[in-house]
Amino acid sequence: MKEDGGPASKARPPHTELYALLNISPEAPDDEIRKAYRQWAQIYHPDKYQSDQMKDTATQNFQRICEAYEILTDENKRQIYDIYGMEGLNSGLELGPKLSKADEIKEEIERLKRRKEEEEISSHVRPSGLVLADMSLPQFLDGGGIMQGMAMSSEVQSQISKRNAIAIGGNLSVNNNSGGGFATAVLRHQVSSVASAEFTVSAGLRALIGAQMTRQLSVHSSATSGIAVSLRDGSVNLSNAWTRQLSETSSGNIQLSLGVESSIAVGWQKKDEKTSATGELKFGTSFIGASGQYTRHFSSKSHGRIAGKIGSTALEFEVGGGRKLSDFSSVRWFYTIGIQGVSWRFEFHRGGQRLLIPILLSSELTGGFTAGALVLPTSLYFLLKTFVLKPYFLKRERRKALDKLEQSSAQVREAREKADKAQQLLLNVATRKTTKQLEKNGLVIIKALYGNRKAFKGSESQEVEEEVASQILDVTLPLNFLVTDSGQLKLHPGVKKSGIMGFCDPCPGEPKQLHVEYTYGGDRYEVLVDDYAELVLPQTEHRI
Repeated sequence: MKEDGGPASKARPPHTELYALLNISPEAPDDEIRKAYRQWAQIYHPDKYQSDQMKDTATQNFQRICEAYEILTDENKRQIYDIYGMEGLNSGLELGPKLSKADEIKEEIERLKRRKEEEEISSHVRPSGLVLADMSLPQFLDGGGIMQGMAMSSEVQSQISKRNAIAIGGNLSVNNNSGGGFATAVLRHQVSSVASAEFTVSAGLRALIGAQMTRQLSVHSSATSGIAVSLRDGSVNLSNAWTRQLSETSSGNIQLSLGVESSIAVGWQKKDEKTSATGELKFGTSFIGASGQYTRHFSSKSHGRIAGKIGSTALEFEVGGGRKLSDFSSVRWFYTIGIQGVSWRFEFHRGGQRLLIPILLSSELTGGFTAGALVLPTSLYFLLKTFVLKPYFLKRERRKALDKLEQSSAQVREAREKADKAQQLLLNVATRKTTKQLEKNGLVIIKALYGNRKAFKGSESQEVEEEVASQILDVTLPLNFLVTDSGQLKLHPGVKKSGIMGFCDPCPGEPKQLHVEYTYGGDRYEVLVDDYAELVLPQTEHRI
C-alpha cells in the first residue's frame, strides 16, 4: 500500500472545520468559497425533499453550509475564526479598524479577549475566609479546656470597574481570656498599565488609615511605597519595598519599615515546575531573625515542605506536606518542633476558604515523645495512602475514565448518525457521478475507510484489527461525490478530514488516517494518507 504523508507545507491554521465542510483550502479566495457553497447548497436545500426526515436532515446540513459561507466570506469573521475558531466568534469578539498584518489582527483580538475577561471578572464577587482553632494538649491534661484560642477572618473582593476593586473584611480572635477584632476596607485603583494605588481604612484594635503606591520601574523590577497612621495613638509607619526579577525562576526583594517597630528585610524566592524555595533575613530594633522554606511537588496532587526559623525570638523546624483531593480542595499536615514545644498543624483548603487546626502536643522536648510525634502520623499516613487513599483514587479515576468513554461513545454514535444521514442525501448525485466515470473509464472510488491509524495493518493486508474495527468509518460515498467531472479528487492539505460532509470523527483524540482504493483507466490504485495530509487522485505512484 502506498502511504502518502502529503507534501511539506507551512503550519496549518488551528481551526479548519468550516474549510473541510466546504472542501476548500484555508487560503481559498471568495470566488472559490462561493462556488463551493453553491455546489453544496444545491444538494442540501430543504425544498428539494418531500420526506419529513430527509427535509430535517437537509435543513440541518444546509444551515451548517450557510453558516460556513457567512463566516468565510466576511473578512473580519474569517480572521477571528482562523485564530480562535467558533469560540472566538461565539464570545462576541469584533474587530474595529481594518488591520492588515496577521500580528496586528492577533494583538487586537487578544486585547478584545482581555477586555471581555475583565468585564466578566467585574461581575463576580470573590469571597475568602479563615477559621483557626488553636488547641493545647498540655492545658487539657492539666484540667483546663483543650481550646486555648480561636480566630476567624473573612474578606469579600469585588471588581467594581475596569480600574477599581474593593475588598471588605474583618477579623475576630480570642486567646484564653482576652479577645479583639477589627474591620478593614481596601480600595485598589489601577492608575496606569504600570502603576496602581491602594487606600486602606481599618477600625477596631488596629484602627488606622493608610495609602500605598506600586509602580513597575522596568520589565524586571518594581517598587512599593506606603504610609499608615494609627488612629489610636497617632503613630506613623512608613514602608518601602523593592522587587527585582533575578532570572526566569527567581526574584529578590528588600523591605524597609520605619515607625514604632523599624525593620529591614532581605528576601529571595525561586520557583520552577516542581520546586519552590524562599528565604528571608530580617533585622529590627529589638530582634534579628532568619527564615526559609523549601517545597517539592512529587506529583500534580501531592507535595512536601521543609521550613525553619531562627532568631532572637524564634527557633523552630517544620516538616510536612499536603495532597490535593479535588480541583478545589486539599488537605495538609505539618510537624513543628521549637522552643515552644512540639506541635501538629492540620489544614483544610477549599476554594478561598481555609481551616487551620494547630495542636500543641507538649511544651517540653523529650526524645521519645518528639520522635513519636513525627513517626506515628507519618506511618499512619503511608498506611492510609497504601490501603485506603490510593485504592480509592484509582477507583475514582477508573470511574471517571469509564464515564468519559461512555460520554465519548455517545457523542461518536450521534456523529455517526449525522454522517450517515448526510451521506444519504449525497447518494443520488454520487451514483450519477460514479456511473459517468465508469462509462469513460475514469476515477471511481471502490473503497474508502477513515479512522484510527491502528486499524490499518499496512501493505500486507487491508483488514482491520478487531479491537479498533469500531473506530473506522466507510466514506466511499462522500469521496465519490467529491470526484469532479474531469475525473479528479482533491482533499486540501492542513484540513482535518473529519469535517468533510459525510465524514465524522470516529475516535476523538486518536491519530487518524484515510485509506482509499480506486480504479482509473482500467488499473487499480491504493493510497493511505494522514488526517491533515493532501490527497490528489489519481496518482501514478498509487498503482498497485
